[in-house]
Amino acid sequence: MQTAKTRTALVRAGVELLEETGSPDVGLREIARRAGVSHGAPRRWFPTHRSLLAAIARDGLEDLSSELMHAADGSSGTVLRVASEYVAFARRRPAMFALIFRHDLLEGAGADLRSTSQPLFTWLVSLIEQRGAVVDPESRAAELWVGVHGIAMLSSTGALGLAVPGIDDRTLVERIVANSLRPSPGDPDR
Repeated sequence: MQTAKTRTALVRAGVELLEETGSPDVGLREIARRAGVSHGAPRRWFPTHRSLLAAIARDGLEDLSSELMHAADGSSGTVLRVASEYVAFARRRPAMFALIFRHDLLEGAGADLRSTSQPLFTWLVSLIEQRGAVVDPESRAAELWVGVHGIAMLSSTGALGLAVPGIDDRTLVERIVANSLRPSPGDPDR
């Protein structure tokens, strides 16, 4: 099985093990065993463990991107739906969500994650622009992403509920989205 199917099987096995164990520390031998290939097969497709992790993260990032795009319907509530889906993805798939953003681990590992993540941010900027004229939509998009990402990380690990028992992350997301879309001094038509 020395075809592209081997590579796909290795990534799929890595995704499954990441989701089951909750840790990116899954070994190449275990991934190979799960994929049904020899223990040397991963090295033929991925020169390092980090390069396999980057391929696993890319798979997750593509899933996240697809789910966010699906949440968008072009209505006035699109930004809130997209932000809510971002948090929901983190809660459903916490290990994958964490791996996607492990730039310290994945940088230079060869999966070109920026080619998937950068268009997502550009798309978020366009969603902000569609909601009305603002002076700096990139800064607004960054503000929105930082806030929602913080909620997603804290919620996915259970830390948010520990710090503030009974907190509703949906309400926090709504507030961050509302604040990010609110006109501020200097915006046109203010």
